[in-house]
Amino acid sequence: MQTNFTAEQLADPHVAESEAILRRCVHCGFCTATCPTYVTLGNELDSPRGRIYLIKDMLENGRAADAEVVKHLDRCLSCLACTTTCPSGVDYMHLIDNARVHVENTYRRPLVDRLIRNVLAFVLPYPSRFRAALKLARMGKPFGPLLGRFSPLKPLAAMLTLAPANLPQPLPQQSRPLAVPKRGRVAILAGCAQPVLDPRINEATERLLTRLGVEIARPKGEGCCGALVHHMGREEQALDFARRNVDVWIEEVEKRGLDAIIITASGCGTTIKDYGHMLRLDPAYAEKARRVSALAKDITEYLAMLDLPKQESRGLTVAYHSACSMQHGQKITLQPKALLRNAGFAVRDPTEGHLCCGSAGTYNILQPEISAQLKARKVKNIEATKADIIATGNIGCMTQIASGTKTPTVHTVELLDWAYGGPKPDKLS
Repeated sequence: MQTNFTAEQLADPHVAESEAILRRCVHCGFCTATCPTYVTLGNELDSPRGRIYLIKDMLENGRAADAEVVKHLDRCLSCLACTTTCPSGVDYMHLIDNARVHVENTYRRPLVDRLIRNVLAFVLPYPSRFRAALKLARMGKPFGPLLGRFSPLKPLAAMLTLAPANLPQPLPQQSRPLAVPKRGRVAILAGCAQPVLDPRINEATERLLTRLGVEIARPKGEGCCGALVHHMGREEQALDFARRNVDVWIEEVEKRGLDAIIITASGCGTTIKDYGHMLRLDPAYAEKARRVSALAKDITEYLAMLDLPKQESRGLTVAYHSACSMQHGQKITLQPKALLRNAGFAVRDPTEGHLCCGSAGTYNILQPEISAQLKARKVKNIEATKADIIATGNIGCMTQIASGTKTPTVHTVELLDWAYGGPKPDKLS
């Protein structure tokens, strides 16, 4: 794609990066076939190619974002299916990230939209606030259908609808002695939304790793990875979260050493693996962030390195849903299914596995209508496998899919923990 940025514009490193990305696009349109919003809406401007044109026009002409541009950029799920499909290597992830920062800095959203986004940014990255908000949301749940009748309030209605009826209580944190000789030392990202919605995931991770001889470090002070606000264009808030986590993990690396930073939510994993890029312009953090990104491993990535023994068949079929952040963001496609098969489960791939389930961080709140269509499509394809269990590696996908099916939906690591001596997942009982 030909571009016409001025030397003054290219002095801004974000604009220069965007210009280099734009020039790689050859307008081939391969991305449209795998873009969930284009497949759903059929609008060229809701495809990666269409959004690339909008971003180019906006940045090249130095224009503030307007309502029409914002509408189509907001509809992007950041699922990154387009990057998997693109034959030209267009780095759409960083292009849409830069565009969202530009939107955040130049566009004043309608009042209700601003309020909802401010609430999400204030609540979701903080477990105690999120837990309190979910308790309040359960009280307001009956009003969801009424609020949903008014277009500006649909995100608020979605927030109430998505609130779970019950929150599982986390077990007391405990140090577990290694069952076999030590073979590694890792930290596990606690996260923000996941420990509130399903603390059993990290509990299963700790149990399994400890039985395999992996020591669990518990560095103090880590928090949200920053993904939620990062995808809302709130760059400084996202970088603050990243810096805090980098400081905590680098201190642990230098004091006692870490073989890996284990992540059990693939949406977080994609962001943490990008810390080196996010903080590349910060001289105090650039090198440290690269070290952290290099240590970041999805739990299935790490387990695949441990050569787990093959288990007898359990007589259960698992439909594996590969989260977008797993297959497109981190390019992890084979390890989770291989681990499940090795653990004794039969694994089936749903049709259209490349398409997003519609969760995408806060997307199912901010774009509830498109999200609902994608969820229905995803659930239909999963249920067509006739599987006994649905497994995935991202809490957002788990919550989204479980709200549309009666088939038990669990995290991949919960099944692996069970197969290698842990308790049966609660959702299967």
